[in-house]
Amino acid sequence: MVMILEPETADFYRRVLDILEAGRIPYLVGGAFALERFAGIARRTKDLDLFIRPRDTGRCIRVMANAGYRSEVTQAHWLAKVHAPDEAFVDLIFSSGNGIATVDDGWFEHAVVDHVLDREVHLCPAEELLWSKSTIMERHRYDGADVAHLLRSCADKLDWDRLLDRFGRHWRVLLSHVVMFGFVYPSERNRVPRRVVDELTRRLRAELDTPAPKEKICQGTFTSGSQYWVDVHEWGYHDARLFPTGTLTPEEVHIFDRGAREKDGQHAGPRSDTPGGGG
Repeated sequence: MVMILEPETADFYRRVLDILEAGRIPYLVGGAFALERFAGIARRTKDLDLFIRPRDTGRCIRVMANAGYRSEVTQAHWLAKVHAPDEAFVDLIFSSGNGIATVDDGWFEHAVVDHVLDREVHLCPAEELLWSKSTIMERHRYDGADVAHLLRSCADKLDWDRLLDRFGRHWRVLLSHVVMFGFVYPSERNRVPRRVVDELTRRLRAELDTPAPKEKICQGTFTSGSQYWVDVHEWGYHDARLFPTGTLTPEEVHIFDRGAREKDGQHAGPRSDTPGGGG
C-alpha cells in the first residue's frame, strides 16, 4: 500500500526533510508513514510527524524560518509546527502531550532505515511508536487499534525488554493493550511472548497484595485530560501529570487540555492551578 498525497503537499514535506538534512538536524519520521511501514496500513494524512530531540527544537525553528516557512512552538513541553503556504503542516514532536514519551537518544539508536517521499530516512522504532500511541485515548482520537495492529505485525520482532523499560511504572497500560490484543485477535494472542505476559500479570498480582495509595490520584489524565477533567477539578483527585507524579506544569496541562476539550466540543474549563484543580 502506498500513501496518497497531493503533489504540493508531498513537495512541501520533501523540502522540510531536505532543510533538516542540510542543517544536520537529526530527525525521525513517525505518524502515518511509520505506521504504514510497520503495520501495513496506509491512510491519508493531514500532516507529517517528525520526531526530534528537545534540544534541537530551537534550531529546527530557526532553519525553517530562514527557509521562509512560518514555524512556531505551539506547546512548549512537546510540540512545534512548520506551516506551508496552504493548509499543510509538519509536526515537530519532541515529547508527548502527557509528558511521558520524551524523545531521547534511544529513539535514534534503534531507528529503522527506510524510504519516504523518495528520501532515505530513519523511522521511529516500532517500540517507541507503540509506546507513544498507547496512552492516546481521547474522545476525538483513540490509538488503541494502531497498537493492536502494531502488535499483530511486529509482536515477534519487538524488543520486549526495552518496551517494558519504556513503560516503566505505567506497565498497566501495556498490560491493558496486551489483553485487548488477545481479545481482538484470538488466533494471534500467543505472538506476545509468554514471559512478557507472565511478568505483567506477576506485577498485577504483587500490586494487588499491597495496600492501595491513600492519596487520591487520577492517572487517567495521562490518557485523556478532557475525559478526566471532572476528576481533578470537581472530585478532588490529584492530576498525575503534575509534580510529584508527573513532569508537567499547571500551565502546560491547561494548554494541552484546552486543545483536547475544544476538539471534543467541550468548554476549555478553568486552569488546573485554580482551586479544586487537583494540583
